[in-house]
Amino acid sequence: MRIDKFLKNSRIIKRRTLANEACEQGKVAINSKVAKPGSEVKIGDIIEIRFGANETRIKVTSITEHVSKTESKEMYDII
Repeated sequence: MRIDKFLKNSRIIKRRTLANEACEQGKVAINSKVAKPGSEVKIGDIIEIRFGANETRIKVTSITEHVSKTESKEMYDII
């Protein structure tokens, strides 16, 4: 799954366009490599997101195309 779509489906970032912009600005990394919006995410990958002074690290636990709000939190673990 594309990183921008994963961030939107897991509800880490509210809209896919915002996720796309964050990737283009170099604020998102997959396994310590800067991610482009089309970069693929696999189960077990570590995603780092930087917003201002905050940095969030998450581990991908599942990938689902269509997910409800309650199930979206099961797609990742915060490290």
